[in-house]
Amino acid sequence: MAVKGIDVSKWQGNVDFEKVRGAGYGFVIINAGYGRYISQKDGYFEDNYRKAKAAGLDIGAYWYSYAVTAREAAQEAEIFKQAVKGKAFEYPLCFDIEDSSQRGLSNAVIGDMVDSFCGALEKSGYYAAVYSYADFLTKKVPVQCRRKYDVWVAAHDVAKPPYDMAYGMWQYTSTGRVNGVKGDCDCDMSYMDYPAIMKEKGLNGFKKGSAKPLDRTGYRFGDKGLGVYALKKLLGLAYNEGLVKYKLGDHTEFGEGTKDDVDTLLERWGYERNGIAGEGFIRKLFTELEN
Repeated sequence: MAVKGIDVSKWQGNVDFEKVRGAGYGFVIINAGYGRYISQKDGYFEDNYRKAKAAGLDIGAYWYSYAVTAREAAQEAEIFKQAVKGKAFEYPLCFDIEDSSQRGLSNAVIGDMVDSFCGALEKSGYYAAVYSYADFLTKKVPVQCRRKYDVWVAAHDVAKPPYDMAYGMWQYTSTGRVNGVKGDCDCDMSYMDYPAIMKEKGLNGFKKGSAKPLDRTGYRFGDKGLGVYALKKLLGLAYNEGLVKYKLGDHTEFGEGTKDDVDTLLERWGYERNGIAGEGFIRKLFTELEN
């Protein structure tokens, strides 16, 4: 299921992330800065990170590039890593390549820059993505780069991005109105379970396998009875909302399909896929369906 999010920088000023989350947004991509010097770190980055984390939002970050060579892109990546050091991110760290100074560069140079920046992030244990407008991505970023790295595509006020390759996030407007943000705001959709990826693979500051179980006791594979039947009715509602893959049979047994649906939701919420639906699972699912 797609998750709504926003991206912010110093231009949004003080953001009330509690209100943002209350408005139904699940993540924020925060500008960490631009250029090749730590003095260009975004002045609101630390506050934005701290407040978004306290509000319970999942967080990613991006770095605006002015580089025109692979060497300069590598320098920007090193400063980006310095700016985010010691923090954990559930969403990608993104190379924002869209500046007017870069539009006249050859595709080969752009490709080298993307590889230089994103490769440096990956070597340091980060999940790298490339951000730009659909037109720039299609015309300037080589196909092999767009296959190698995740893509965050910008295409505003259209029904679907005019972009024919895979992408994990879509920035669909720059003039959104979101409770908690003053004025216009960039709004996004995410189509991948990034928090689960980071925790399972040990990326972006998380330790590998750091996802913890939601419940240690509860209904599990092989159980039967009215309690399982009631659980499956809840999972049926989750299926109707597109949250799980399987439409379960109308019987009282906890089978493979039920286990898969339970694990899908646990992974979506950032917990270990242990196949157990206990009190915590039922409460969390009920709350999500209620919202």
